[in-house]
Amino acid sequence: MTIVFRYLIRQIMVSMLAVSGILLLVFMSGRFIKYLAEAAEGELAAGVLFSIMGYRFPGFLELILPLGLFIGILLAYGRMYLESEMTVLFACGVSDRQLLGKTLIGALPVMLVVAAMSLFVSPWGMKQVERIFNEQAKATEFEMLAPGRFQDFTSGNRVTYTEALSDDKRQLQGVFIAEYDRNGQGVTLITADTGSQLIDEETGSRFLILENGGRFQGTPGQLDYNATRFEAYGLKVQSGEAGDKSLEEGVSTLELWRSDDPEDRALLHWRLSLPLIVPIVTLLAVRLSRVNPRQGRFFHLLPAMLVYITYLGLLIVARDALADEKVPEWIGMLWVHVLFLAFGLWLHFGPAWLNRRRLEKEGRAHA
Repeated sequence: MTIVFRYLIRQIMVSMLAVSGILLLVFMSGRFIKYLAEAAEGELAAGVLFSIMGYRFPGFLELILPLGLFIGILLAYGRMYLESEMTVLFACGVSDRQLLGKTLIGALPVMLVVAAMSLFVSPWGMKQVERIFNEQAKATEFEMLAPGRFQDFTSGNRVTYTEALSDDKRQLQGVFIAEYDRNGQGVTLITADTGSQLIDEETGSRFLILENGGRFQGTPGQLDYNATRFEAYGLKVQSGEAGDKSLEEGVSTLELWRSDDPEDRALLHWRLSLPLIVPIVTLLAVRLSRVNPRQGRFFHLLPAMLVYITYLGLLIVARDALADEKVPEWIGMLWVHVLFLAFGLWLHFGPAWLNRRRLEKEGRAHA
């Protein structure tokens, strides 16, 4: 019997890993494209993109693993029902309760992983993302430059382009700078063969020293441009404002526990709810995976996914209600879990109970 249940758990885990891998690829790709666009606009340095995605990985995992387990059970057990493997198992003495119990045991490691991600690893990762964002906010244009690309920087309403850039970002070649006046009417164009960064040791100010170039200042559409050729030209490079961006997800669970703020308490309940999703969706999936061979392999997926979406949607509604203090904290989000736990138990034991009551009534009627 141990071999049989090992086989069942292996089938679930293989399906879960496959589904979770695909979902991770989809969600992380979408987020990476967003960060890539910000890097192209000069808001983030290209070198920090993979660090950000790495730190955000636990946050994706805590949300995707319960869904991956849910779909994995549906696919694995659904295939076994279609191929009559479940029929053989039930004929050999495996009961519905044994199947449910062993599946819940197999889902326990997934629940522990989700709990670790939700309560500890994910907040730590988001705290690192918060630190990177704040460092990028106060970085100078040199830290944000990428060769061969026009970049718009908010520090001076300036567009900068360089053909080549040294690894230490101190030497530039083929420099083009367009800087707009504060009134937005005039424009100053600067071109230079080379450029280098100079840091004033006394004040800490940074300057861009351009060599062998020209400066053209005027208003587009008019002919009164002021053209100047230079051998060396100094341009002050401003740093960004000190970053103070704070991510709600980066607050540690211990801080949330000690906080009295309704939004913090709602986030704490959300983190505690994520591990609870795992056994409840397992309970639901084991019953919803039953399929008639005549219905097709994926017939049961649509109603099952509607149940999962409703579950997750109600949790989000409960979180917002808790943050707005519309429900007492002792109820929190627990009512959603209780509702779907009762629904799962009814799916498993409700029909048998109704059938037993019907037989008892028929027996009394015949008596």
